[in-house]
Amino acid sequence: MSGATRAWAAFDELVKGVDTSERSASPWRGDASGGVQYEPDFELLRKLLGVPLALRAPTTSGVPALALDVWVAHELRRAGVDSNAVWPRASKPRVMPGPVASLLEHLPAKEALALRKRLSSGSPPRGVVGSRANILGKNYLKQVDVVVSDWATGPEVLISTKRMDSSFGNNAANRIEESYGDAKNLRLRHPMAALGFFYGLRSTIFDEAPEKADWLIDLLQKLGREDDAYHAVALLVVEYGGEGAPPLAADDEGDGDDVLQQAMSTLEDGDDGEDDGSATPTDLDLATLPRVDFKQELVPPDLQPSHFLQSLVERLLRTTPINFHREARVRRTTPL
Repeated sequence: MSGATRAWAAFDELVKGVDTSERSASPWRGDASGGVQYEPDFELLRKLLGVPLALRAPTTSGVPALALDVWVAHELRRAGVDSNAVWPRASKPRVMPGPVASLLEHLPAKEALALRKRLSSGSPPRGVVGSRANILGKNYLKQVDVVVSDWATGPEVLISTKRMDSSFGNNAANRIEESYGDAKNLRLRHPMAALGFFYGLRSTIFDEAPEKADWLIDLLQKLGREDDAYHAVALLVVEYGGEGAPPLAADDEGDGDDVLQQAMSTLEDGDDGEDDGSATPTDLDLATLPRVDFKQELVPPDLQPSHFLQSLVERLLRTTPINFHREARVRRTTPL
């Protein structure tokens, strides 16, 4: 069983513990001034980030960044966005258009079971479902980590996630430079979509390379202020260590994305049929996952995950008709 398959099994088990269809799962909270604030589920994020540590998966495996994808998608569902429109989905197939999901819900049980097995197999119909979302920008395809989309609307939210745990001096600049190009590529074809960039950074950078940390924070802030870049940017400072720390490559280049390969892909290449283990029981003890903490006191307010999620959800609601995303609107206007 691959590391990604084992990770998906654990992620699914953890996310299953929160029923986002219930309005009590809403992240919106009223504040003392009469306003509304977004309150993320950081405890779930701690558990999700503990999975790659338990698996000793290095950053280059992509599993630590996948934990961020799962959490951000989960938060959008908590906000009331249709669960079938949010990718990666909480079950396999990870990418499936809403009308296909609706078809499954309305078919007779026997036919629905047969179709579900076909779509979840190792070789599903090409172009119908997939394990990742490749979105065409102005000039090239980009694998986008978290997406809200529907056939009727096209992409409405596009979020890229990155994770870096070491080799900050060698590769931090590369991640930021890539993000600028990706934002412009996506914005030019999808100007109405809400674009976000979520960056996970290990806390050791503040001890090993404090000047580099300050430079990165400054660049991330600027990335969220440009008219042709992202609408919101988040920085998560992850703290872990001891026996739970995974082995790091000598030159950790981040989450392992092959940018050139993505750009050269075709539309059909987005459906690779990879078995992501959604039906596989986890072999990890989820009650004893390695401890993960966050040092968000080092992060400016405009890069906090709460600000990031609130900004993107509110933009989604502003740029769509009032009869779209009804549940998300109810949760936003009736905070707990």
